Amino acid sequence: MQPTKGYAAKSKTSPLAPFSFERRDPGPADVQIDILFCGVCHSDLHTVRGEWGGTTFPCVPGHEIVGRVVKAGREVKKFREGDLAAVGCMVDSCRACDNCRADLEQFCDNPGPVFTYNSKDKHTGGITYGGYSKSIVVDQDFVLRISDKLDLAATAPLLCAGITTYSPLRHWKIGKGHKVGVVGLGGLGHMGVKFANAFGAHVALFTTSPNKAAAAKKLGAHEVILSKNEDEMEKHEKSFDFILDTVRRRTTSTLIFHC
Repeated sequence: MQPTKGYAAKSKTSPLAPFSFERRDPGPADVQIDILFCGVCHSDLHTVRGEWGGTTFPCVPGHEIVGRVVKAGREVKKFREGDLAAVGCMVDSCRACDNCRADLEQFCDNPGPVFTYNSKDKHTGGITYGGYSKSIVVDQDFVLRISDKLDLAATAPLLCAGITTYSPLRHWKIGKGHKVGVVGLGGLGHMGVKFANAFGAHVALFTTSPNKAAAAKKLGAHEVILSKNEDEMEKHEKSFDFILDTVRRRTTSTLIFHC
């Protein structure tokens, strides 16, 4: 076991505070990463506040992790020391059930996916701790390669907010000739606007905040619709090919840690 440091909530009413704990030694298929940046997702806040139930304290949140590989196990083929790497919301699954074999590890049913924090850790017998920390050890199958040409601080939120919006747009093959509505311009919404625009769609942002219009257009929205304005809403009735709702989950993502 290796000592490391992070930030943890020790109860649902306590603020994040410095916390010392141990990471496992890298196994044959593991990658050890020194964490350079970690994003903040509203899911982290829900968890440490105990708002979803089931939080085990102390809790070290963080699942938008970017860092540098400092050690790779002898069976690791995808990474070597010095590579830039990233870890999202999952660090393990059974990899044997039908869902895992179909590359849908997030739906693992034996016993379920192992999340980056607040999950049972089969290696230590304790609980997984996340990216609000100096380092992490993860199986290579749940680590992503990062180009050294990218802005690492801007890359970290892609591990959650990014894939959350990219995935449905790609799944439904959104592209040129489509009219896409994005509801909300928070952490998810601004990425949805940028992705949909990059894919060639005509993008309209739905918002209740007139002061977000300039930012939306700068990010790639072609028009901004004030959802409290009934006349504006009626003009666009039944005109969209796809609507991406980013406000229901009340999720935001922004960077805080540079370790």
